[in-house]
Amino acid sequence: MKLIPSFTIDHIRLLRGIYVSRKDHVGEEVITTFDIRMKEPNREPALHPGAIHTIEHLAATYLRNHLQWSDRIVYWGPMGCLTGNYLLMRGDLTPTDILPLMQETFRFIAEYQDKVPGASPQDCGNYLLHDLPMARLESRRYLEEVLMKVKDENLNYPESAC
Repeated sequence: MKLIPSFTIDHIRLLRGIYVSRKDHVGEEVITTFDIRMKEPNREPALHPGAIHTIEHLAATYLRNHLQWSDRIVYWGPMGCLTGNYLLMRGDLTPTDILPLMQETFRFIAEYQDKVPGASPQDCGNYLLHDLPMARLESRRYLEEVLMKVKDENLNYPESAC
């Protein structure tokens, strides 16, 4: 079976950052999938499930309500490996295009102190699995250490060692 493109990325050398995972054409539209990588795979602990779940709720809510970008947001959700999130957006976009948006989003999460939206039994399939303090800590760390000091290697996948 042929490997999907995301399984061909050299995860041993992958850094935290914002990467274009893929671009798909749907009719006349381009859908850009971003890899919002918050942890270095296999080199640092993955995000706690409660933290990434809370990040999902807060980021999805923030992005879908954003005045400038809301009409381009298709999906925000966690990676199964718990090292980051996928963001799908309408448009042929680059990491540089969305860097200010990601800075805003993670600043919003890092500073958020209210009830987590959608974290009730009627709104969420696992409403008890939330950790706002850890979501804030991980978001602040990603914002300060990566998004505010972004370098080329945080915006482009490493060349494959193969």
